[in-house]
Amino acid sequence: MIKEKNIALTGKHNKPIVTDIYYNDSLNKKPVIIFCHGYKGFKDWGAWPMVANTFAKQGFFFVAFNFSHNGGTLENPIDFPDLEAFGQNNFIKELDDLETVIKWITENKSYNKIVDIENLTLIGHSRGGGIATIKASENKYVKHIVSWAGVSDYGARFPKGEILEAWQKKGVAYIENSRTKQQMPHYIQFYDNFMENKERLSIKLACKKLNNNHLIIHGTEDSTVSLDEAKALHKWNPSSELYIIDGATHTFNCQHPFNKEMLPKALNEVVNKTIKFITYDH
Repeated sequence: MIKEKNIALTGKHNKPIVTDIYYNDSLNKKPVIIFCHGYKGFKDWGAWPMVANTFAKQGFFFVAFNFSHNGGTLENPIDFPDLEAFGQNNFIKELDDLETVIKWITENKSYNKIVDIENLTLIGHSRGGGIATIKASENKYVKHIVSWAGVSDYGARFPKGEILEAWQKKGVAYIENSRTKQQMPHYIQFYDNFMENKERLSIKLACKKLNNNHLIIHGTEDSTVSLDEAKALHKWNPSSELYIIDGATHTFNCQHPFNKEMLPKALNEVVNKTIKFITYDH
């Protein structure tokens, strides 16, 4: 197994996109998977590295990265040492970062003998599911799009009324990270950027434009993103496949830190279902 950790990609937004790749040492060309983490997430969260290893052992070239403004740094890609960057993040920056990663892997001569750029999958978890879905509707290289507990509507998550007015007046709002106890800032640019790009950032419109193979996986016990959102994604793209896992939480029964030797049953089911979907001849 070959693993390259914390590669610093140069994107459009003056911060490195910290990237890992996992693959086996066979000489055959490998289908590519690019994994997008969610809100307050990072590539090394919980069992995500174990998930990456599992895909690599099955013959995939697995790419995991931190969005440039997720709050991590090259020196410390785990957790959120750079809260200023976190506060300056927005959906357009994440789409740009993902475009940079796709371009890097499809045009990188170091890997062109072992990657099959005609077979590229985007996987997005939670908020990353929306980013992956939008990018899949835009980028010619994406063959498969897989949403793991993905959101269906970014706009619905913004506050309204007096809470929005207070945010606009102060210019910043804070949310506590329940695990690290950090007060994580959101500058008003996050909302303004969304409003300026509302049509492009519509996951509904993206779903309706998809010509890619589309898999939606969601758990019945997801208290963060409702199962109704998965059903909405499926409704907007009737050619998609909706796969529901009974008893699975938002992170498919995983937590951070994760110190067990095997994936939780629900997350293992997610991985196996995704592999079958990608390898099936659609």
